[in-house]
Amino acid sequence: MAGHTPVMATQDHIRRSCYFQARMWRCLLTRCLIASALLFTARHVYAQTEPSADQSKVQYKLQLPVDEVVLTFHAMDDHGLPVNDLKANEVHLLDNGSPPRRVIAFDSILNRPIRAAILLDTSESMQQTVSASKRIAQRFVEHILRQESDKAIVIDFAYASNTAAQWTGNPSSLSQNIQNVRPAAMNPVQGTAIFNTIFRTCAYDFKNSDPAVTGNIMLLFSDGEDNAGMTSMEEALRACQSSNTVIYAFRIPSNYPDHSTGPKTLADLASNTGGRVFPANETPDAIWDDLKLIESEMRNQYRLVYTPANVKHDGTFHSIELQMPDRVDQFEVRSGYFAARQ
Repeated sequence: MAGHTPVMATQDHIRRSCYFQARMWRCLLTRCLIASALLFTARHVYAQTEPSADQSKVQYKLQLPVDEVVLTFHAMDDHGLPVNDLKANEVHLLDNGSPPRRVIAFDSILNRPIRAAILLDTSESMQQTVSASKRIAQRFVEHILRQESDKAIVIDFAYASNTAAQWTGNPSSLSQNIQNVRPAAMNPVQGTAIFNTIFRTCAYDFKNSDPAVTGNIMLLFSDGEDNAGMTSMEEALRACQSSNTVIYAFRIPSNYPDHSTGPKTLADLASNTGGRVFPANETPDAIWDDLKLIESEMRNQYRLVYTPANVKHDGTFHSIELQMPDRVDQFEVRSGYFAARQ
């Protein structure tokens, strides 16, 4: 029996070793299961608190557009002076013939800074009148623009367009760049793309201008003949509406007045943005009165923000009608706007 003792001891040692190894593996397996459970729980909690990419997309799609219309207008008395003390209850608005669902804001804005885009038509039909257009534009930047608060950009166009002067409030620089504009410089082929130029100016050059802070205007010098480009008038007007840009046109007499669609084009551009059309061949005194009128209308304005009664995202045109008290003799407001599309 004594000879078998080492063997029994060895077997006992092996059993104990196996027992402790099994226990160790069970502990390790238990810890792994606990860790896995904790990791699953953490992922589950994270998934509940942090939205997935699909959830984010769903939340974004659920964000509806704000159906607000921002309308600016200018009011004058029978002496041509600004009326700056109108109250909200004195102004009655009709949108497509219906009162607004809600008026959100009504403000009087005085001494508003101006952002002016000066568009000079240099096409072949303008060869004899570019100099006169440049003189009016120079008069505007030298005597109307305020260097401390206003800025302007100069663009010459025909079939193509070119930025002759970037945004600046320096009247000397602007005047020099206007002087440097040459007839037919942007005419690689014949044609005039007015709507292209207006669209590009409103969509890109005015994109950093805040219409709630500045009065955005376009001084357009042209005969109104658009016979090139791929942009429609509606597309150009939508871009002006988005940047709240008013078009003031100085109409150049057409070489073919009996067959020209230019006067109507300029009238439509101006009326649909709240601007005016002036003859570019007036006397210097009359031109100065025109420029002062533009300044008065843009620096002294009312801002009316409202929600229309009937909101449909169908891209249709909404006509706007304002009814004023008797002490207002004249007012300038755009004729309407295009509804947003879905």
